[in-house]
Amino acid sequence: MKIAKQTVNGVDLAVVTSEEVVVADVQAALDLMATVRYEVDCDRIILRKSMFAESFFDLKTRLAGEILQKFSNYRMKMAIVGDFSAYTSKSLRDFIYESNNGSDFFFVPTEQEAIEKLSRAK
Repeated sequence: MKIAKQTVNGVDLAVVTSEEVVVADVQAALDLMATVRYEVDCDRIILRKSMFAESFFDLKTRLAGEILQKFSNYRMKMAIVGDFSAYTSKSLRDFIYESNNGSDFFFVPTEQEAIEKLSRAK
């Protein structure tokens, strides 16, 4: 896993890359948050969709809700970059829509859009 720090509009962002699944459960998400804070001192994280276990995108597992709640509790913002069109679940589409209309979590198609959203989020 690599963590690169970028500053955009005076806001620090952590762009995390990995070829492996990094977020498979709540503890892994907590470990990731701690690592990002320690290594680059950022509270805004950009991750690729492929870094999440598929169970994250199955809302019945409650994993997405639990992880986003942890991010919220620790005042961390996150953008997940990827193609979400393959998911047909109406509840997941609604979840993504609601997240994208908030200010803490975003599901976006490109890293550039993730950077724009997180650098403007209050």
